[in-house]
Amino acid sequence: MTRSILGLTPPDLPIADIAPLAALDLVGVAVFAATGALAAARDRHDLVTMTFFAAVTGVGGGTLRDLLIGAPVFWVVDWRYIAMCIAASVIVWLLGPRPWRFRLLLWLDAFGLAAYGVIGAAKAEAWGAAPLICIVMGALTACFGGVVRDLLAGQPSVLLRREIVVSAALAAATAFVMLTALGVSTWLAAAVATAVGFILRAGALKWGWSLPSFPETPLKS
Repeated sequence: MTRSILGLTPPDLPIADIAPLAALDLVGVAVFAATGALAAARDRHDLVTMTFFAAVTGVGGGTLRDLLIGAPVFWVVDWRYIAMCIAASVIVWLLGPRPWRFRLLLWLDAFGLAAYGVIGAAKAEAWGAAPLICIVMGALTACFGGVVRDLLAGQPSVLLRREIVVSAALAAATAFVMLTALGVSTWLAAAVATAVGFILRAGALKWGWSLPSFPETPLKS
């Protein structure tokens, strides 16, 4: 059998279907790594610390996913992931102070959230997880790195925001799992699912979309 690509599939499974996701996987890591570097830049850290933030953010969610599904940790078996994190931090450093860079962080995070929701679901699916677990792994992959980034930066966690964040990752993962179950090609399913997640997150950023909150307990008279 063909060797797995970028750790997305087990060595004993064919990769023809999931191979198109390899590029999206690398892009997702690079995008999340950039958000980590930007978070460190906000507090004026040095390049080494920025690279650490980039790496933790870029590979954090995927690392936890791989440990949970019993797969080899992807960045350990393929050096390109860490290289992408280093490159992202260097680019952020070279760009220097820009008035738009923190707005860019939000939009990069929105794309990374959607793309990694798809990648997490796809990898869990390839390793034989049930559909519901694939969706959970997609959301975990998309959100965990951002949670660690926010904790390191001393910012409110992504999980505590009222606007749509985790829901966007869940929507992307769910759309991918459903489309592939219906026989849609992997690449098309990934493209549509990523768009779904990104649109939801973009709506939250642009118009403040959020899910209904738990109702406030009425005061006793």
